[in-house]
Amino acid sequence: MNPLLLAALLALAVPLSATAQQQDAAPVAVLTGAEAIYTADPDRPTAEAFAMQNGRLLMVGSAERVHAAYPDARRLDAEGRTVVPGFIDAHAHLMGLGESLLQADLVGTDSPQDIVQRLQSFAEERDLPEGAWLTGRGWDQNDWPGDTSFPTREVLDDAFPERPVWLTRIDGHAGWANTAALEAAGLQRIQRADDPEGGKIIRGDGGAPTGVFVDAAMQMVEEARPELTRAERAEGLQRALQKTRRQGLTSVHEAGVGRDVIGLYKEAIDDGRFPLRVYAMIDGRGDAFDHYCNEGPLVGPRGLGYRGRLAVRSVKFYMDGALGSRGAALLEDYSDDAGNRGLLRREPAAFRRDVAAALDCGFQVNTHAIGDRANHVVLDAYEDARTPAREADPGRHRIEHAQILAPQDLERFAALGVIASMQPTHATSDMPWADERLGEERLDGAYAWKSLAESGAHLAFGSDFPVEDASVIEGFYAAVTRQDAGGAPEGGWHPEERVSRRAALRGFTLGAAYAAFQEDDIGSLEPGKRADFVLLSQDIMQAPASNILDTEVEATYLDGEKVYPSRDGQY
Repeated sequence: MNPLLLAALLALAVPLSATAQQQDAAPVAVLTGAEAIYTADPDRPTAEAFAMQNGRLLMVGSAERVHAAYPDARRLDAEGRTVVPGFIDAHAHLMGLGESLLQADLVGTDSPQDIVQRLQSFAEERDLPEGAWLTGRGWDQNDWPGDTSFPTREVLDDAFPERPVWLTRIDGHAGWANTAALEAAGLQRIQRADDPEGGKIIRGDGGAPTGVFVDAAMQMVEEARPELTRAERAEGLQRALQKTRRQGLTSVHEAGVGRDVIGLYKEAIDDGRFPLRVYAMIDGRGDAFDHYCNEGPLVGPRGLGYRGRLAVRSVKFYMDGALGSRGAALLEDYSDDAGNRGLLRREPAAFRRDVAAALDCGFQVNTHAIGDRANHVVLDAYEDARTPAREADPGRHRIEHAQILAPQDLERFAALGVIASMQPTHATSDMPWADERLGEERLDGAYAWKSLAESGAHLAFGSDFPVEDASVIEGFYAAVTRQDAGGAPEGGWHPEERVSRRAALRGFTLGAAYAAFQEDDIGSLEPGKRADFVLLSQDIMQAPASNILDTEVEATYLDGEKVYPSRDGQY
C-alpha cells in the first residue's frame, strides 16, 4: 500500500475510534414517572418506563424491570405527563410555512376589506420600500358571509394602486393579484393567453382577468415576483422549525421540494440548526428529479437519509387542484357550479409516463389527488405501472389527500398497496360548505378514513401546513370527533368515518413512518428505535373529547435530546 495513503488512513482511524468509544460511554437515561406512555407498538401499546442511550431506545417496559436493568442510569422524571412517540406529519410544506411566516397572515379574514386592513398594517410594520411586492397567504372566500365568489383586483387596486400585491389562497391553489402585479407580469399577454393545462384564469366582462388565477395559471404572476434571497429563506426556515418543534413534531414529509431547498436543509443540518427529520418528496418534473434519478435516492442508514435528518426517495406529482377553489377534478359537475368538473393538471397518458419514469429510477410516487376523478386516474396509473419486470419499483406509492373517492375506488387502495395520506383537519375545515359543493351522495366517499382503514389500506395522517395549522393535537381531535373546536356538529360530521384514538395516534406516528419506509427506526417507542418522543400535558387517549384541544406539548425530544423547550438556545 502507498505509505502516504496508509498514514492517512491511520490518522483517520484514531478520531473515529475515539468517537465510537465516546458514544459507547454515553450515559444511559431512564424516563419514568409518566401518567402514561403510549408506544404505538401494536405488541406493547403501553409502558411505564424506557431506557435510552446514544439517541436510541434500549428497553421499554415496566418501571421495575427498566430500573432493575439500569440501576445507575440518569433519571428523567416525566412528572405525571403523558408520553407518546414523536409526532410525524405525513404531508406538510416546511419551506411553505417558513415563507408564509415572512408574509402577511390572512388566515381568518372575513372579508376583502378585512384583508386590506391586514395588508396595510403589515406593510407599515415591515416598512416595505416603495414598489416592493406585498405578499400574503391564507384568504378563503368560503369563510366570507354573503357572497363567497372569488374577489376581484379592484378591491386591492383602491388600496394599493402602485404597489404589486399577490395573495395566495389558504390551500395554495389560487392566487389573487392587483393590477400593478398583473402589469408587472404582462397584463396584455395574460389577457390574450389561453388557460394553461391544469389551470384557469378567472375572467370578467370582455375576457379581462379579474385578478384570480387557479392552479397552474398562478405561475403567470408568480414568475414576475422577485424571489426571496437565500438569507430570507434561511430565516423563514428557522421560524418554521421553531413552530414545528413546539408542536411536538420530530419528522415531516415535505410535499414538493427542489434542489435549492434540499441544499438549504443540508446547510442547516451541518450547522446543527435542524431539529427535525424531513422525508422529502421532490418535484417529479424538475431538476431535482433529474439529479437524484442519476445519482440515486438519498436513503442513508435505515432510511433516514443525510445525517439522519433528510431522506430523498419519493417524488411529488399533482393530478388536480383543491376543492375550495373548485379545481379538484370530479367525475360529475360541482353541485354548486353547473358545468364545472374541476381541472386535471396532467393528461392521464402523460401521467402514466411520469409514473413509469419515477419507478424506473427507484422512487416512491406520491400524487396529489382530491376529487374522485383525479383519484381514479391516479389509481389507474399506479395499477398500470405494476409489473414484475420493473425491479426498481420500491412500492408503497401514495395518494396525497384522497379526499373524494368514488365507491368503486375505495377498495383499490388496499388491493394495490396504495397508502392514503390524509389530513383530518381538511374535513373539519371543509365541512361548512362541502355539502353544498359536492352534494350528499358524493360525501359518502369523502374523507373516508375509517372505511379506508377497514378495507385494509394503510393510512398516514398529516396537516398540509401551512394550509392548516401544524398542530397534531388539532389533527388528532379532528380524526376522533369530526367536529370543530366548539364541538359542532353534535356527534360529528359524518361520524361513521371517525377513527379510534389508537388509530389516530398511529396515523401521526407509526403509520406515517411506514409511508416513508422508516417504520424500523421511528414511529413507535420500541427497543432499537430512535428516542424521538413528546411529553404532553394530559392523556389524550383518555381525556374527554371536549378537552383534547386543551392539550399542550410540554417537551419534544429528538434522538433523546430535548429540542423544545430549548435548554441552551441552540435551537
